[in-house]
Amino acid sequence: MNIEQFDRDSKGFFKGIEEEKEAGRMTYSWAGEDRIIIDHTEVNPAFKGKGVGKQLVLAAVDFARAKKISIIPLCTFAKSVFDRDESLRDVL
Repeated sequence: MNIEQFDRDSKGFFKGIEEEKEAGRMTYSWAGEDRIIIDHTEVNPAFKGKGVGKQLVLAAVDFARAKKISIIPLCTFAKSVFDRDESLRDVL
């Protein structure tokens, strides 16, 4: 799956593309200059069960590490990914 990021002034999103279709999208808002809030993750029903949501969260983790920022996972799905994987918690 290819993941694209769109970052605008105060908001942004990660979009997963597979088979030329949008497989999923995870939205975030900036909370200052050094934090993003993941507020929603949505997976296209045709791609459920393929790990699309987790791949979107992992893309956000990579982004946070590269930019040296932190993540506040308000989205229940994103929070569950962080709760299950201790290796991601360095960006919280």
